[in-house]
Amino acid sequence: MGPPLADGADLEGAEGLSSHVVDPILLASTSPQRRAILEQLGIPFDVVAPDYEEHDPPDADAVELVREHARGKARSVAHVGGERPVLGVDTTVRLDGRVYGKAADATDAGRMLEELSGKTHTVVSGLCLIAPGWEVVEHESTDVTFRELTPRELARHLAHGEWEGRAGGYAIQGWGAALVERIHGDYLNVVGLPAALLVRVLAERFPGAYGFG
Repeated sequence: MGPPLADGADLEGAEGLSSHVVDPILLASTSPQRRAILEQLGIPFDVVAPDYEEHDPPDADAVELVREHARGKARSVAHVGGERPVLGVDTTVRLDGRVYGKAADATDAGRMLEELSGKTHTVVSGLCLIAPGWEVVEHESTDVTFRELTPRELARHLAHGEWEGRAGGYAIQGWGAALVERIHGDYLNVVGLPAALLVRVLAERFPGAYGFG
């Protein structure tokens, strides 16, 4: 594929647009939520596990972090994509400038949820799409407001074990829905893939090929 490109750049000024793509997208993720969203959107795809290690320091800039992770995941498998677009996505939670990644254990998840209780946090996702000659990296944000949670509710949520592997310690598409008072923005972004953003990028880069644009 050659050397990495700057966000949204085209190789040597070449056109980054295509009017016809028949091969499935290569999804650099093993997340069942991301697979389900692509299926919901009717986007054909294959899955490959990214060869990329995430590190989420709590004091990192959330937007820069998820963009870096999305890019890293996509680039880690781009060599097996051939002519196909490669998609990398990363999602985290931000509150008061602090990043809430995946909980280390139930105690850590409980701490996160206590801090999110009664407040509005932001779910931030980075999205990277790579194809021969170009690379696009963008991000999306959705605000999520939690109810004031009682100790009994927190204990019940933690007992389900749904916090495992979830940024912020919850999954809005599961038991975590009961924690939420309201959201503002793309719901599917909170689930794990910024669908509206992906559709826009596909419509711009591959008009008509995936049914968009």
